[in-house]
Amino acid sequence: MLDIVEPTEMKTIGLVVIGRNEGDRLIRGLQSVLSQFERSDYIPIIYVDSGSTDGSVEAAHQLGVQVLELDMSLPFTMARGRNTGFKYLQTHFPEVEFVQFMDGDCELVAGWLRRAIAVLTDDPQLAIVCGRRREQFPEASVYNRLADMEWNTPIGEASACGGDALMRVSAIAQVQGYNPSLICGEEPEMCLRLRRLGWKIQRIDADMTRHDAAMQRFSQWWMRSIRGGWFVAEGRNLYGAAPERYLVNEWRSGWFWGLLIPGSALMLAGVTQGLSLSLLLGYGVLANKIYRDRRRQGDSSAQAWLYARFCTLSKLPQMIGQLKYAWMRWRGQTAQLIEYKQPNPPKFNGAISD
Repeated sequence: MLDIVEPTEMKTIGLVVIGRNEGDRLIRGLQSVLSQFERSDYIPIIYVDSGSTDGSVEAAHQLGVQVLELDMSLPFTMARGRNTGFKYLQTHFPEVEFVQFMDGDCELVAGWLRRAIAVLTDDPQLAIVCGRRREQFPEASVYNRLADMEWNTPIGEASACGGDALMRVSAIAQVQGYNPSLICGEEPEMCLRLRRLGWKIQRIDADMTRHDAAMQRFSQWWMRSIRGGWFVAEGRNLYGAAPERYLVNEWRSGWFWGLLIPGSALMLAGVTQGLSLSLLLGYGVLANKIYRDRRRQGDSSAQAWLYARFCTLSKLPQMIGQLKYAWMRWRGQTAQLIEYKQPNPPKFNGAISD
């Protein structure tokens, strides 16, 4: 039976969906939201588009969703898109107490909103509640499966959330939303600022969204890992000297495993008659440590080894991301979005079925 959100709950909530060239993924995502509300009722659903060229704007309009298009003469970031939708909600729907943020490549799970609203309502210290984001097609590729494992974060109080989460409007307004200059990692950065003010973030044991990573090629995974390195470098630059020592360990790990170890092994191979290449055995030690950590988290042996292998390999593209951030910062250049997906044109001919 379809879980319909009651009108009394609707008065407190709005949704902000952001997207760029998500096509069919966006249509499915918006329909997953619309299907949970009676057509006679109204809930503010804001779609913020960031320069799509695949017909996403037209598709969202046909679904009856409020569409905002970012001015693409300014640098685009997902943070800027979320802020734009949030500010629109604040201005036009001041009665809204909670906002569900969702990426355009996700579908909202029925029943999530009711449960998340109840949790936020019961604890006034909570700024954010998030649940389990699952990959829609984990068997489609090894890269999708890795993403699904990545989303499976521990239950309980958390230090950060991802792009999908239900948030208290007053808390987000207090920290003035996301940092619009960040091209990635804007969610944990905002969570850090919230926690500094005494707010809490909680991950509950409930399915929240179904995500479509659409990663079929190694090159996509590689580019996504480069973006992860950029996130670490930028976060450490912003807050590494603060009491939280934000991302300092991750930044050091990137330099150590991504540059120091392979660089030393290769550069010293001649003078050590190849003995320095034994440094590369350290990657086996690292992979084994990651494997044991994943097994303790409940992964099967096969899953744990898969994650360990790719997590170890990711040190190289992450180092590239860290170097790219350092280079662009040194040159004073504006950060550019690091994308790994291809446009997915929506399939519709003037109408979209319910």
